[in-house]
Amino acid sequence: MRIGVIGAGIGGLSAAALLGKQGHEVILVEKTDRPGGRARVWEKDGFTFDMGPSWYLMPEIFDHYFEHFGRKAEDFYELMRLNPSYRIFFPEREIIDISANLEENMELFNQLEENGAEKLRKYLDQAEEKYEYLLDGLMYENLSGILSMLNPKLWRAGWKLSILSNIDDLVGKYFDDERSKKILEYSIVFLGGNPENTPALYSMISHIDFNLGVWYPYGGIGKIVDALVSLCEEYNVKFRYNTEVEHLRIEDKKVNKLITNNGSIKGDLFVVNADYPHAEIDLLEESYQQYPESYWEDKTIAPSAFVLYLGLDKKIDTLTHHNVILDHDWVAHFNQIFDEPGWPDKPAYYLCCPSRKDDTVAPEGMENIFVTVPISPGLEDTPQHREMYFNKIISHMEKVIGEPIQDSIMVKRIFTLDDFAKAYNAYKGTAVGLTHTFSQSAFFRPRHDSKKVDNLYYTGQYTHPGIGVPMALISSEIVADMIADDYDIA
Repeated sequence: MRIGVIGAGIGGLSAAALLGKQGHEVILVEKTDRPGGRARVWEKDGFTFDMGPSWYLMPEIFDHYFEHFGRKAEDFYELMRLNPSYRIFFPEREIIDISANLEENMELFNQLEENGAEKLRKYLDQAEEKYEYLLDGLMYENLSGILSMLNPKLWRAGWKLSILSNIDDLVGKYFDDERSKKILEYSIVFLGGNPENTPALYSMISHIDFNLGVWYPYGGIGKIVDALVSLCEEYNVKFRYNTEVEHLRIEDKKVNKLITNNGSIKGDLFVVNADYPHAEIDLLEESYQQYPESYWEDKTIAPSAFVLYLGLDKKIDTLTHHNVILDHDWVAHFNQIFDEPGWPDKPAYYLCCPSRKDDTVAPEGMENIFVTVPISPGLEDTPQHREMYFNKIISHMEKVIGEPIQDSIMVKRIFTLDDFAKAYNAYKGTAVGLTHTFSQSAFFRPRHDSKKVDNLYYTGQYTHPGIGVPMALISSEIVADMIADDYDIA
């Protein structure tokens, strides 16, 4: 069959390679001039910036994907386990490192609170149980549609996975010290959530952090994109860059062609990796939309982000590769994201400095810094807002790291709400899609296949299993298997 894939993000690339391996003629259409989507790379004056994802977690998921091609991750890039996994900056200049060594982390938690090591052991045990249960039972399952709710694995999992309680409540049952709680809860932000509205099943992330480890592909996350592109090329996937899809032409309940800014593209079947709301609202006529605009308006959309790409002409020894700045009250920050939207007054934020471990991403003696501040989607975004917030964050960074950086900035780029909307057609400028609330997890997430168009499929972070590079790979495996089943492909 001739298959068109819309969007060269992680989901689109990984789906295209799998479909190419099945023997299909695959055309991958991308609106920008390069692959990667949110995981694309920006290069400037000797600095190489990963523009989006920066954490390499769940290495077995990557290997599971590459095994379809008789490969493993190390065939494409060099992996290193980071130690420390990450560094947390608390108030009063208290700095805590989360080690790659579990015993060291046990000792750390003993210092934070009484019987902290035993509490951490028990907490990680339940997190591991959730992870293994999901990995073995549900993560790779097609949960599209009402019938998926009858899946016995799902109901057995419901009891084991604490789906009706939230992360904040679960962590509070084990730990008393606020620092302990924040260490175990902040990673939920990377799922686009708030510890108070994210199901406790996602405590499995602590197992991923503490037991499976935080890794890094030497050269950056862009190396994953390079690997997927090489697989696509191996299986003769054709790329059409600078080609934006404007409309999906439907005949007899099937897409028969893509209407783009560079002509039309015919096909027998189509897979969408473009942002789901954009595809449904903007590319389909209303009668073919399974999720109209009213659907998305009622959903909890994940935060956008105020992102800084900074190239400094000096090294910053206070930083490690991954740094989390929790110098302020994060309840107030979450409130300004989800409840009373506004540019956060005293934000918690994430700071990545890959040049601490990787000398290929910055010139010698210089530092590559990527800052992400979660902000509410849909905020007003003007040059004045950007410059005001840039100065706020830089001023606070200088306070946290204990030295000036403003005059050392050689490269500066701000990427935020309107940029997400323009570059990725992101709904309300969201950085990652739908949050992982109870009513937006598993079979409650948007379907992998259209109910109204017979040959239209979806992959990526809006679908099950959700947000993150590993999840996008799994989503594509699910879609490729669905297509093979639907069209009797051996």
